[in-house]
Amino acid sequence: MISDVMTDATEKMAKAVDVAKDDFGTVRTGRINAALFQKIPVEYYGSPTPLAQLASLQTPEARTLIVTPYDKTALKEIERAIATFPNLGASPTNDGEIVRVTIPELSAERRKEFVKIVKSKGEDHKVVLRNIRRKAKDDLDALKGEVSDDDIARSDKELDALTKKHVDQIDDALKKKEAELLEV
Repeated sequence: MISDVMTDATEKMAKAVDVAKDDFGTVRTGRINAALFQKIPVEYYGSPTPLAQLASLQTPEARTLIVTPYDKTALKEIERAIATFPNLGASPTNDGEIVRVTIPELSAERRKEFVKIVKSKGEDHKVVLRNIRRKAKDDLDALKGEVSDDDIARSDKELDALTKKHVDQIDDALKKKEAELLEV
């Protein structure tokens, strides 16, 4: 029973760290990154569809992205979605076949803004980890009477160590992203 709770908590925490890393990847740095654009919602036949499902994305240069839609009728919607996406500052141009996206150079001020955004996202993901820990702790406390208090205390310490390990992983990803953002 204790092992089930610990296994469940471990899986959920690992997924939370993966989601955090993906989320950090959506914040733009000095170089253009296709991951920034993959989740941009594009209005396609009345429903918001992620850009990655509608087009192939290529980065031929550091600040240029080429979006090649699978369906040419979606060109205008793709261009509009990219232009209106917040915190990107991208300027898309459409030549009838592809959408060429260029991003401007980041100013020092804008880089610091993005660092704040990433730190905020990191804190949000740490809260998710703590909530997973809290639920697992409640599940362990519910087992009192069925298992010994020593086993529960041991599992509590193990849960704390597990939480710290995953929080450290988020901190490491956060430091890497911060260094990437501040790199000129």
